Amino acid sequence: MCCVNILVDYTPAIRQPAGIGRITQELIARLPWQETGVELTLFVNGRRGKAPQQVQGLPLHYTPLREQDMIRLWHRASLPVPRAEWFVPCKPHLFHATDFVLSPSAAPCQILTVHDLAFRKFPDAYSSSLIHYLEHVVPRSVQRADYIIADSYSTAADLQELWHVPSDRIAVVPGGVDQDQFCPVTDAGRIRQVRNRYGLGERPYVLGLSTLQPRKNFVRLIEAFHLVAHHLPEHVLVLAGKRGWQDRDIYGRAMELDLEHRILFPGYVAEQDVPVLYSEADLFAYPSLYEGFGIPVLEALACQTPVLTARNSSLAEAGGAGALYVDAQDTQDIAAGMLRLVQDADLRTHLLAAGTEHVRRFTWTRSASLLWQAYRRAWHCVRQPR
Repeated sequence: MCCVNILVDYTPAIRQPAGIGRITQELIARLPWQETGVELTLFVNGRRGKAPQQVQGLPLHYTPLREQDMIRLWHRASLPVPRAEWFVPCKPHLFHATDFVLSPSAAPCQILTVHDLAFRKFPDAYSSSLIHYLEHVVPRSVQRADYIIADSYSTAADLQELWHVPSDRIAVVPGGVDQDQFCPVTDAGRIRQVRNRYGLGERPYVLGLSTLQPRKNFVRLIEAFHLVAHHLPEHVLVLAGKRGWQDRDIYGRAMELDLEHRILFPGYVAEQDVPVLYSEADLFAYPSLYEGFGIPVLEALACQTPVLTARNSSLAEAGGAGALYVDAQDTQDIAAGMLRLVQDADLRTHLLAAGTEHVRRFTWTRSASLLWQAYRRAWHCVRQPR
């Protein structure tokens, strides 16, 4: 790939502090482009504002219009201009759109990352306007792309099943975990500060961590906790994360079951505090209805926290042999799983050993290497008949 110019849409890394934004940050930070003579350029959709001007020593090139205006031009009005490369000082050979939709570009090789197909699998978890938008732009972007990056084999299978994308046009690049950041925390002072900061005191707890939204299945998790609360009289359920869409049912269900004194909603958790919350939890409960990959499962395993997650989508790829799996739509099964993980010491020991071994494979360096291999394959296959 010597002398190839690669243009990457870095927008989610600037606009989103977690999730897709974090994936984009971690992967681009570790791409071995400098070792090969490849030129890497980062493009951000929308004006700069307070965003940084450089990343990894590379300048960020912003569009002169707001992100919303660019989206209206590109995807709502279906205009093929302005092209992404109009805002950068190079003519790209390969353009990578990192967040579901492919901006107009004349680059001969165009790659699209599709993180999941949750909007197809669970449309009730989204607003009707967002569903309409995604149904319009994502299939069209998939059709235009020369190559697709999927976060998991599960998402790759969804792409093949729903839109008949040939397997040779898909590369799987899983998420990773920074195991220097996410590791067991033993510092007593740090633990005490975090526990006090989020109102935990000395109480044992079950941890749920994500944006509060329907797909994360928090209502059933609350109902399951209600079923076992009398068996775990000292425990509280901590549902940490910023407020999301359609979250009223989550708060409402806690009130209906008279669990306000047993459930904590600490809101957004500072990044440096997350490993402490994982490490101190008796278990991490993540019975999501659907995930493109499930990075929180990896993070909890890296902190040597027992994990309960769902037997669906990509979650078995994230948890491997280190998690206890339940039916996400069966409240009784979730409840039984929670109780087993708290009370069965042998099961906890077995899962923690398996999880520690499993999570070692998921480094961001390995993920970036897989992305680099996908770039190479896409470049060599470009313009070939599909």
